[in-house]
Parts: sequence; structure tokens; C-alpha cells
Amino acid sequence: MRTPGVIALAVVLAGDNALAGPTTIAPDSKATNTPPALTEQTDEKAWSFSASISTYILPNDREYVQPTLTADRGWLHLETRYDYENLETGSAWVGYNFSGGKKLEWEFTPMLGGVFGNTTGIAPGYKLSLTYWKFELSSEGEFVFDTGNSEGSFFYTWSELSVSPVDWFRFGLVGQRTRAYQSDVDIQRGLLVGFSYKKIDFTTYVFNLDQGKPTWVFSVGVSF
Repeated sequence: MRTPGVIALAVVLAGDNALAGPTTIAPDSKATNTPPALTEQTDEKAWSFSASISTYILPNDREYVQPTLTADRGWLHLETRYDYENLETGSAWVGYNFSGGKKLEWEFTPMLGGVFGNTTGIAPGYKLSLTYWKFELSSEGEFVFDTGNSEGSFFYTWSELSVSPVDWFRFGLVGQRTRAYQSDVDIQRGLLVGFSYKKIDFTTYVFNLDQGKPTWVFSVGVSF
């Protein structure tokens, strides 16, 4: 008399478990897994921006401020600078972003720019960075073909080699070649010390320590 009732109860419980299983597992798996292709497409369509402003304290000349703005989306790089190639001179750039590597990460952006103001011309340029462990080498350069005065054509460059013992601190070497102001040496060399807090970077540079009258540059940058 008990056997049919026990069998019926077992069948009912088994049926309930079979129905309950898929409804509790499937929604969780869909909610927690994001397709990789969708993530990559979102990254490619997202804009990233940066802004920096550098104050130059010169030993034999007036101080000035040099701002730079950048915008990137996937391969596209846009940039504008002021007081970089010359005082009261602006430049606008477009470039193509390349990147790769795992242990040795690299980024390279060839660019083409137009220069206008006290200096007027066309400028091919580049940005380059190599990162390995706690070390980073970065460089940017441009050759300005001065359309107003051929003697004004010049190669500008700024390069840094730094080490970051912790994420928020770095120090290292810096070098630059510029005509934005007069200098006793063609290639200026110096030291850098930088600190970061969240998306803000503070960096101090000092050039020409061996000349007796150093040049100081104080830079603040933010990325978003």
C-alpha cells in the first residue's frame, strides 16, 4: 500500500528539481559573462582625453606657460599645442596609434601637424613609448618645415627615461632640443621627479645643472 505512494512522491520531486535547475543557473551565467568582442568594440569607440600645462622658469628670459591637449579614439590621435615650437605659436596634429607587446609594451604614433603664429609651417612628427617592468622610455619629436623662412626649419624633441619604484612616484633623466627660447647648449639635459594621484600627474624637471643657471619646468597633467 505504501509503495505506489512513495513512487509517486519521488516522481513529483524529481520533476520539480528538473524544472527548477535551469531557471536558477541560466540567468546568473548571462548576467556575469560579457562577450569579449563587445568589450573590444566598446573600447574602440570610447574617447580618451588628456590635458597638461607646463610652466617654464628661465634664467635669462621671461617665464611662459605651455599647454597641450590630446584626444584619442581607437587608432585616431588628435593633439593641439601652444608655445611649443615658438612663443605665441600654435600647432594642430592628427596621428595614427599603434601599440603592442606584453612584457615589453610599446606605443608608436606617427603624426602630421600644421604650425601657425610666429612660426608657420608643416611638421611631420611622432610619439613613442617603451615600457618594461618599472622602466619607461618615452620620446616625442617633430621637424618643422618653416614656410616663411627656411632658416627657421628645426628638429624639436623631448625624451624621458624614468623608473617607478611605486605606482605613484617616478624619477629619471630628461633631454630636449627646442627653439622656443634661447639656450647655451643645443641639447639640454636634466633630471625629473614625478608624483601621481589618481588621474593627475605632477612632474618637476630641471635642465642644465652644469651650466650654473638651470632651467626649471613644472608640469601638471590630467587624463580622463
